[in-house]
Amino acid sequence: MTIRVACVGAGYFSQFHYDAWARIDGVDLVAACDTDLDRADATALPAFDDLDEMLEDAAPHLLDIIVPPDAHAATIRAGLAAGVKWIICQKPFCRDLQEARAIVAEAKAAGVRLIVHENFRFQPWYRAIKAELDAGRIGDVLNATFRLRPGDGQGPDAYLNRQPYFQTMPRFLIHETGVHWIDTFRYLFGPISHVYADLRRLNPAIKGEDAGIVLFDHTSGVRAVFDGNRHLDHTSDNLRRTMGEAWIEGTHGTLTLFGDGSVERRAFNGASTVTVLPASVWDGFGGDCVCALQSHVIRAMQTGTPLENEAHDYLNVLSIKDAIYASDEAGRKLALDAH
Repeated sequence: MTIRVACVGAGYFSQFHYDAWARIDGVDLVAACDTDLDRADATALPAFDDLDEMLEDAAPHLLDIIVPPDAHAATIRAGLAAGVKWIICQKPFCRDLQEARAIVAEAKAAGVRLIVHENFRFQPWYRAIKAELDAGRIGDVLNATFRLRPGDGQGPDAYLNRQPYFQTMPRFLIHETGVHWIDTFRYLFGPISHVYADLRRLNPAIKGEDAGIVLFDHTSGVRAVFDGNRHLDHTSDNLRRTMGEAWIEGTHGTLTLFGDGSVERRAFNGASTVTVLPASVWDGFGGDCVCALQSHVIRAMQTGTPLENEAHDYLNVLSIKDAIYASDEAGRKLALDAH
């Protein structure tokens, strides 16, 4: 069966979606919609600036939503009303947890599979790290650290040439970016029981926070640290490939993720390292994780394989995100339900 896919949104990040869909077997990319018809037309697909018209004319099996969070709920509801049974929506997924819960309930009532486009867990280095952990190659994991250092947050023009709405988001570092690692840490280390956060705003041109440290306690016993600062950089030819570096430490060894996408393993009390994953040669975004996620959804549609990141599970990510902001405001560690 050929899957008919239509996309809503033709802004900066949509280029990675359109490119990936064009490379996936069994997909027919049938239409693009954007409030700016010229941007939709630039995709070289049948172009629309009216979503309802596109849904009626294109009759997609899957709707891919690539618009900012303020437009998520209305766009999903349009898809539900048109009878689309598979919908992918970009993260951070709706304006807030309350709206996301309502949308999830509406999708469930309509019998629609709703997936959040949370692609970082699909990056090849995290898949390789997960395989190492599952194989027990570094023993019992005790600590993990990710240092976000994309180097793109300095000065009054930060993000204006790419995603200018970043400047006006009242919640930025965690809401827009840190959610990637909430999800990835859950994927790698399991449910989260407590969070502690200390966030700050460095660039006066940015309305929301752009630096901070978050401590996660996992029920597995792992303590993970997200150390984010969008002003600082790391060693990489492409600062947006991994967006930083990671260390995962276990009783039998350590895994290190470098800015070139390579992963190395060092045995406990050893000096030499083993290459688990070589440096990435993909010039696009994040090790081609967009294509990996979209291919994952198409396989589920065609063969019934289990889905990752369905929206009902992603509500846990949003709940943890809210707890992080609450912890920062309270100045203390907060317990939460196992997520």
